[in-house]
Amino acid sequence: MVLAVDIGNSNIVLGCFEKKQIRFIERLSTNKNSTALEYTILIKNILELNQLSGETFDGAIISSVVPSITHTMAEAVKRLTGVDAMIVGPGVKTGLKILLDNPAQLGSDRVADAVAAISEYKAPLIIIDMGTATTISAVDEDRSFLGGVIIPGLQVSLDSLTSRTSQLPNISLDPPRAVIGKNTVDCMRSGIIYSTASSIDGVVDRIEEEIGKPCTVISTGGLARIIVPYCRRKIILDDLLLLKGLDIIYYKNRG
Repeated sequence: MVLAVDIGNSNIVLGCFEKKQIRFIERLSTNKNSTALEYTILIKNILELNQLSGETFDGAIISSVVPSITHTMAEAVKRLTGVDAMIVGPGVKTGLKILLDNPAQLGSDRVADAVAAISEYKAPLIIIDMGTATTISAVDEDRSFLGGVIIPGLQVSLDSLTSRTSQLPNISLDPPRAVIGKNTVDCMRSGIIYSTASSIDGVVDRIEEEIGKPCTVISTGGLARIIVPYCRRKIILDDLLLLKGLDIIYYKNRG
């Protein structure tokens, strides 16, 4: 059984794989001040809620875009399971050819997304991961990671709007009733959701033009389900994409 951990800027996602099947997926808030002991207790509680214990794992893998937490989490996993977690980064085999100016700069979350996407979907691919930032990645038919786009995330944009204006309130991300809002809250909901959906449609169209072929478009991440229904492009929702990529990478590198 493999424990997969994805450390993002806002959330930490944990998943458990057994023979390629997902047993559970849970989320924690990312806290840069938490100690290894605190993360150990949190993960232990999650495992117990899912009728599991640390001793049931024979492997673990971590993807992280928050370097200050990476080794704290690895220590927590070690204390709980007794195994040394594999950390996705330079030197880890992925099967991807990364055509960036500096391949080491590519986030491990985008690597895991791409590895899972090329395993399950027809290339060329456009992969949208909607978290604190919205990343859009392009992969060609030769499994080459071409590059992509980084956009301010949905919640980041909304927080910036409300923090810099005196009369706009904090709002929930409930679906807008129409594009044309009839009050301040509806105008804000419409603006943030439709503008994000439209920007994704537009960027995907332009990437597809550069690649020169129709692409399979996949979206994942905590906010994808809010935005994808408002996109005009056909986009496949895959909530487990990143965790599936970590599971694939783990078995590619297991000694």
